Amino acid sequence: MIKHINMKLKSTAIICAYNEQKRIARILNEVYETHFFDEIIVINDGSKDNTGELIKEFKKTGDIVDVQLPRNKGKGFAMAKGAELASNKYLVFVDADLSNFTTEHANKLLTPVVSGNADMVLGQPSKTLIRPEINPFKSLSGQRALKKIDILPILKKMETVGYGVETLINMHFKAKNKVVEYVYLKNLAHPTKFKKTTLHKAIIEFIMEGYQIVVTTFSNTIMAVNLTKDRVLNILSINN
Repeated sequence: MIKHINMKLKSTAIICAYNEQKRIARILNEVYETHFFDEIIVINDGSKDNTGELIKEFKKTGDIVDVQLPRNKGKGFAMAKGAELASNKYLVFVDADLSNFTTEHANKLLTPVVSGNADMVLGQPSKTLIRPEINPFKSLSGQRALKKIDILPILKKMETVGYGVETLINMHFKAKNKVVEYVYLKNLAHPTKFKKTTLHKAIIEFIMEGYQIVVTTFSNTIMAVNLTKDRVLNILSINN
């Protein structure tokens, strides 16, 4: 059983949304009602639907930081903006299209980081297309907790990689020899693109995401190799 911790005054939830008018009010309410976070930052990434208006409407009664980007800048930019604005040490990124988000989920994501058992925690929703235990893409989860200081060095890169942002963060943590833990988020639902849009649009989005992930992987491989080489040289110098 996970021991609950009081993260009030220490953690920031970051929700990045693009054309999520059907779901944004629900996830905002769920995250807000956990009373787990001292700060909630919502980035409307240039949505063309009513997402922005719904966020503004929620802000009338809910204490959130509302950022309205005038045009779509990509997931990486939105996440970097949220991290930059966050006033707390610990960050929890939450996808805007989730449902059934609870205090238990927030606690499971953040506890290993706060306790020092992990540098980053990736959450696996139980209600999604592929079961978490066999999901080959689980490292790309949008549900992740980490310390702000650990991603400050890559904020500028995050702004440019779009859907490759999770890949970039993963590579950065691996190159820094950080500890990553996966947690199972029971009853948390994450819809597939095929449920959110037409088949044609979903396929196009999958291709675009795949392309951005591949580009991010190859363009940052040198970074990972150099950091690993430096770490090996440091170890050798200590032994000598």
